[in-house]
Amino acid sequence: MTGVATTSIALAGALVLVGCGGSDASGSTGTELTVGASYMPQPVSADMAAGFLTITNKSGTEDELTSVTSDSAGQVTMHETAGGAMQEVDSFEVPAHGQLVFKSGGNHLMFEKLKRRPEQGDTITLKLKFAESGPLTVEMPVKSATYNPSTGH
Repeated sequence: MTGVATTSIALAGALVLVGCGGSDASGSTGTELTVGASYMPQPVSADMAAGFLTITNKSGTEDELTSVTSDSAGQVTMHETAGGAMQEVDSFEVPAHGQLVFKSGGNHLMFEKLKRRPEQGDTITLKLKFAESGPLTVEMPVKSATYNPSTGH
C-alpha cells in the first residue's frame, strides 16, 4: 500500500507541474477563461429573454464559444448586432488576452421558450461550451427590466 501511495503522490505532483506550464507551452490545449458582469433584465415577454455577460480570456490562446444551454429555456441562441440588425450566429471568438462582450445593443444571448418567466432576484444557471476549454457554469442574476450596469453592458 505504501508503494501505491508513493506512486499516487508522484503522479499528482507531475500533474500539478504540467498544469503550471505557460500558455506558450507546446501542446497547450486550453485557455484561462472567466465570466463576469452577467445579468438578465427581467423579461417583458413570458417566453423570451435576453442575457448579457463578459468572457475574459487571460491566456495567449484564442478560444471559441460554441454553445450556451440553460435548464430555464428550451434553447439559448447567440446573436450579434451589426448595423442595427440582429443575426443569429453559431459561435463567437474569444480572443487571446481579450474579451468577448455581450451587451445591450450588441452581441447578446436570447433565451427562447422559457420554462417560466424569470423575476427580478432570480438566478438563471447557464452552461457555456467552448472549442478548446472545458465548459463553464454561470449563475446569471435577473435584474430589473431597466437595469443599466456601471460597466456599460
